[in-house]
Amino acid sequence: MSIVTTSTVSSTPMINKRVVVDWMGIAPFLIFALLFLILPTVYLVAGAFLTPDGSFTLKNIADLFTPTIMSAYLISIKISVASALGGAIIGFYLAWALVLGGLPTWVRHAFLTFSGVASNFAGVPLAFSFIATLGRQGLVTILLAHFGFNLYGTGFNLLSFFGLTITYMYFQIPLMVLIITPALDGMKKEWREAASILGATNGQYWWMVALPILWPSLLGTTLLLFANSFGAIATAIALTGSSLNIVPIVLYAQIRGDVLHNANLGYALALGMIVITGISNVIYILMRMRAERWQK
Repeated sequence: MSIVTTSTVSSTPMINKRVVVDWMGIAPFLIFALLFLILPTVYLVAGAFLTPDGSFTLKNIADLFTPTIMSAYLISIKISVASALGGAIIGFYLAWALVLGGLPTWVRHAFLTFSGVASNFAGVPLAFSFIATLGRQGLVTILLAHFGFNLYGTGFNLLSFFGLTITYMYFQIPLMVLIITPALDGMKKEWREAASILGATNGQYWWMVALPILWPSLLGTTLLLFANSFGAIATAIALTGSSLNIVPIVLYAQIRGDVLHNANLGYALALGMIVITGISNVIYILMRMRAERWQK
């Protein structure tokens, strides 16, 4: 009996030490998240309901429904929806070609590596790249002019809704490829074989078997792309400046100061963005959990 007691007592410090080491491993991340995510979020949420002198008010929330700010939200939502749908559709077909299209393995590895880089390529470098490529004096614009085609004569403008949507799709498409590829990899061969045995055509298999299984992943990833573009500011402000009235640019102007400077209104704008992107991310998580249950 004494031996058992000694063993139990001696093992307890080892367990506690292991727990301490494990918590020390994640401590830097927790501290980083607390300082740069949680506390700033709490600060701006509180600031959305305060006046500059610290008094409680609902005026900042009410001001979100003014025509100018509602217009900014509407334009941001339109750009986010357009870039998310475009990125989802094109990215899905690219991922399908990589996983199920019979391409060589090295093509898949090379494309996924590029997608990992391109999905994080944003901000000023991305804006400069598109200006140098599709701007009025961009490489592609000049090359097309040599062949007698005036790109800007067709009404195209890079510093517009359509131009910003195309720019966003540069990182939306590879992000879709990265996220949807594992879902396509999870499609079991037995499902296709069973459908073929029962006499289903390839189109029937995709319409009645594959798409219903992939639907939660497709919808969830599209919502993630929406949230990804809705909060983007560096690319937009570097590409269009203040010519396009989207929420991140209006928020930037309120926080940094302009003729209508109101930091607390900026906090309310940020709160609205958090609510919209938060809803999108929650639905994405739910859809992903459902997709994982289907594929087990």
